[in-house]
Amino acid sequence: MNKLQEVLDKKTNNLITIYTTAGFPNLEDTPIILRELDKNNVDIIEVGIPYSDPLADGPTIQETSEKALKNGMTLDILFEQLNSIKNEISTPVVLMGYYNQVMTFGLEKFLQNCESNGISGLILPDMPYDIYLEKHKGLFEKYNQKVTFLITPLTSEKRIKEINDATTGFIYIVSSSATTGSTTSNFNENFLTKIKNTGLTKPHQIGFGISTKSDVEKAWKFANGAIIGSAFLRILEKAEGDYSNYIKNYIDSIN
Repeated sequence: MNKLQEVLDKKTNNLITIYTTAGFPNLEDTPIILRELDKNNVDIIEVGIPYSDPLADGPTIQETSEKALKNGMTLDILFEQLNSIKNEISTPVVLMGYYNQVMTFGLEKFLQNCESNGISGLILPDMPYDIYLEKHKGLFEKYNQKVTFLITPLTSEKRIKEINDATTGFIYIVSSSATTGSTTSNFNENFLTKIKNTGLTKPHQIGFGISTKSDVEKAWKFANGAIIGSAFLRILEKAEGDYSNYIKNYIDSIN
C-alpha cells in the first residue's frame, strides 16, 4: 500500500508534517535530514523542490530555494538522493513543487520517478484542478501517487467540496491569506471554523505560520494535522551540520 495512505488510515488526528527544501543547507544534506526526521517519528515528510519563482512561499523558503539551486540541486539529483534512502525510512515522503517544473521534466517520467524512488504523493499548488481531473488523474493513479490540493480563505464553498472529493492524499488548509514563513501564527479562525463545520471527509492539515507547540495544538483543534516549514528551515540553518541534536530538540519541543 501507499505509505501516505497507511499513515492517514492509521493516525487520524494530531499529525505532524515537516517541510524541508531539497539541497538545503547543502547539496548532500537532504538524505541526512530525512533520516533524522524519520528517526524522530514525524508523521509525514514534505520535500520542497527548489524553484526560481515559488509563488506561494514566503522569504524563508524562497531563500532556501535560491540557496539549493546555487548548490546545484536538480530533479535528477533529488531522485537519486531519494532512491538512496527509500528502503531506510518508513515515514511517507511527499514532494511539493510547481506545475511548470513537472511538465518541463515530463509528467509521466516525473511520476514514474516518484514511484520508483519511494515518493507517496504530490503537492503542486498551481496545478489547475480541472486540468488534473481531465488529463492527469489517470497517470497519478497509474504510478500510485496521492494528490493534495490546497484550500485558502478565498476558496469558494463549491470548490471546497470539489477539492474534498478529488483529493487522494490530504487537503492542505492555508491558515490565512498570506505566504509561508510568518514567525507568529496568524490563523484566520473564522475561516478555519467554517472549514471545520464543512465536514471534510478527507484528512486535512493546516500550514503557513506554524512554528511552536502552541501553534501546533491550535492547528489540531481545527484539523487532523499541522504542517511546519519555515520554522524548521530556520532550525536547519542554525544547526550548521549538527542535524541530529537540533532536529531532535525541535521535534521534541512541538510534540
